[in-house]
Amino acid sequence: MLALRCQLGLNLLNFFIAAMQTAFGPFLAVYLTEQRWNQTSIGAALSVGAATALLFQLPGGWIIDAIHRKRLSTALALSLLAISSLLVIALPNQVPVLIAQVVHSFASSLITPAIAALTFLVCGYGAYSERLGVNGRYASLGAAFSAVVLGLFAHFLSERAIFEVAAAMVVPALASLLLIRDSDRVDAEDHPAILHPRERRRRRHRPWQSLAEGPLQVFGCCVMLFHLANAAALPLALNELTRRTGHSGFVVSAAIVVPQAVVVIFAPLVGRLAERLGRRPVLMLGFAALPLRDLLFAGMPDALPLAVIQVLDGISGAVFGLMLPLIAADVTRQSGYLNLAIGWLGLASGVGAIASTAIAGWMADRFGAPTAFLGLTCAGVAAFAAVWLLMPETRPGKPLTGRPAVVTA
Repeated sequence: MLALRCQLGLNLLNFFIAAMQTAFGPFLAVYLTEQRWNQTSIGAALSVGAATALLFQLPGGWIIDAIHRKRLSTALALSLLAISSLLVIALPNQVPVLIAQVVHSFASSLITPAIAALTFLVCGYGAYSERLGVNGRYASLGAAFSAVVLGLFAHFLSERAIFEVAAAMVVPALASLLLIRDSDRVDAEDHPAILHPRERRRRRHRPWQSLAEGPLQVFGCCVMLFHLANAAALPLALNELTRRTGHSGFVVSAAIVVPQAVVVIFAPLVGRLAERLGRRPVLMLGFAALPLRDLLFAGMPDALPLAVIQVLDGISGAVFGLMLPLIAADVTRQSGYLNLAIGWLGLASGVGAIASTAIAGWMADRFGAPTAFLGLTCAGVAAFAAVWLLMPETRPGKPLTGRPAVVTA
């Protein structure tokens, strides 16, 4: 029953973390508008959040690597997420909200590697890919569930209630964390990431050795190109749809729910395929879906076709969400600095996303939205080509064995 208890804890933990983080998205901008903030101040607050999230990626991964008790680090990140939500509603003024954005960004930079590390400790390297797929399924369920529930609270109560609910979700999240115990660790020989930080230092492995790995550098470039092609696509498509029709109707919700549904259905399958076929074939599938989506958006689809096209976003999202921590685990089999590698890839993601919105926005204003989408398509083709031509297969020929984990949802 140990595997079932740990599995339930990870499922619930991923669900509630995704639900908590949903509040700091479009809901925040709406709430600040309700508090009579002007658009310049709202934009500045969101920019501070994006910038600090970028700066905290590497320190966040390094901190998780340096803390041996992964449950403690996860609990710390969850508490900071709740504090950021409470700050927003307690003091909705400029300085407290900016502080809340910084706290939330720091917590987010901790939570992704913390969950990856906790999953690794429970499942081991051999079952990691399949378990990451299940993690993705429950994270998508949590995001979709919270989008609906928070929307209902906002409609029937107020935008303030969104952040109250988000903060309250820390209670079940911490309760689910109690289902995973320190004694549930796999054999320390499974992967050096499981070792105590002092033991990794005694083996003369240093953090920067992870960042110097050739496959990690190549994958970092692929990740940056992926987000360059991806981040601006949906906002630009929705903006153009609204401009042409005067309203977007159901499509905003559908455009969010459709890819989440695809991830829920296919993420565990992606994990199994990554273990059986290797990383490169699955990566190529996910990266191929991205430029195709951008190219279809260039045709300025109406509401229903746009929602259908978002299936491709679900495919690429399912692949990318699983491959980032999995390849990080592959390339750190010697050094063990798994979470620092995840932070490095998170930094590449942020750089690509910021460049995407800036470049696509400029191209849309200067040359029109179809040209901007063609530019995003070119970036997506470049990302696919980089995976095809440069990315090596990182799955070991004979994966190290870990505890056989029950990973069925």
